Amino acid sequence: MRVVYFDCFSGVAGDMILGALVDLGVSFEAWLEALQGIARGEFQVALETVAKGPIACRRVAVTVAEHAAPAHRRLADVLELLERSALPAAVQEKSAAVFRRLAAAEAAVHGCRPETVVFHEVGAVDAIVDIAGAVLALEMLRVDSVRSSPIALGRTFVATAHGELPTPAPATVELLTGVPVVWSEAPAELTTPTGAALVTTLGDGFGLPPAGRLLAAGYGAGGQDLPGRPNALRALLLDVGAPPGADRAVVLEANVDDMTPEHVGEAMPRLLEAGALDVFATPVVMKKGRPGLRLTVLAPVERRTDLAVRMLRETSTFGVRGHEVDRVLLARRFVEVATPWGSVRVKVGLLGDEAISAAPEHEDCARLARAAGLPMATVYSRALAAYHERAGDPPGATAAGFSETCLP
Repeated sequence: MRVVYFDCFSGVAGDMILGALVDLGVSFEAWLEALQGIARGEFQVALETVAKGPIACRRVAVTVAEHAAPAHRRLADVLELLERSALPAAVQEKSAAVFRRLAAAEAAVHGCRPETVVFHEVGAVDAIVDIAGAVLALEMLRVDSVRSSPIALGRTFVATAHGELPTPAPATVELLTGVPVVWSEAPAELTTPTGAALVTTLGDGFGLPPAGRLLAAGYGAGGQDLPGRPNALRALLLDVGAPPGADRAVVLEANVDDMTPEHVGEAMPRLLEAGALDVFATPVVMKKGRPGLRLTVLAPVERRTDLAVRMLRETSTFGVRGHEVDRVLLARRFVEVATPWGSVRVKVGLLGDEAISAAPEHEDCARLARAAGLPMATVYSRALAAYHERAGDPPGATAAGFSETCLP
């Protein structure tokens, strides 16, 4: 799996992303040719190498022609512009998703509906080229996943169509809600709405770069020179080599020592109902020798904030910590097998096309065992034996870590 990791030590903007991706190896001529269908004749693009501190970076500068259409566009105007272009369908779709996210952020800031938002700075041709160009460059690099470091933010004021606004701009703050950020004293707008929209729409997670083979590194130049630091974005292209079924998840944890077991037991199914992938509690010894519990929730990346808030509501903790993890999953399918007491579903784990694990469903075995007045292990073992007979496995095969025991 090919992963691009954006190291946003000096923030992120659309032109910085473009420069970094071109520096990674995107053919500038092929990229520019593919972009010409957007507002044809209304812009020019120049590529140059500039120094940001001690680092040679690539700068992709978009210049808008004097006769270009007005910069103020609504979401529908931008989407129509993308649809009329000759860009690949996947690039059009992902670019449109970025603009829809931008519109939703602006609408939240201004208290209106996304379709009524008038894009000012991000509606101009150069911003459209930045967004569609970044998506196109990722497609040309055959990137499977985009990940990012915590986003650096600076403090200053910038002139906008709404007057001077503090940075990060309100739309940027909205876009980065729930995302790890790092505050800087740099007197600059390190992260722009365009950059924030790109990394939050296209990105699959934030944190440390994944383990893998480093294929290339690229540096995209920021528009300003900052004292004492290179104003640049670093992009790393990695071959992660993830097996089938690999993805990312978030581990959320909270320690509690002032909840009764009944309350913890009530919170766990509620967290599962709210979208948790798994929930479990572990005994721990806390400060002052107090016995307590560590409540752990495995959450989808996109549900991180929602489930952290739910943990705060459902438990007595005053804080929830979290970190992203890689997962490798078996694909799953269910088959039904017959036993003398009724049918049982068996969950089969697949690695590619190979079945490497099988486990009869507990609830089915328990229900039949209760009805027949038998130990549950009897029904479980017979169901497992029936599965292996059906699969043509040799006698004594194992599944899910248990040796098969055939009982009458």
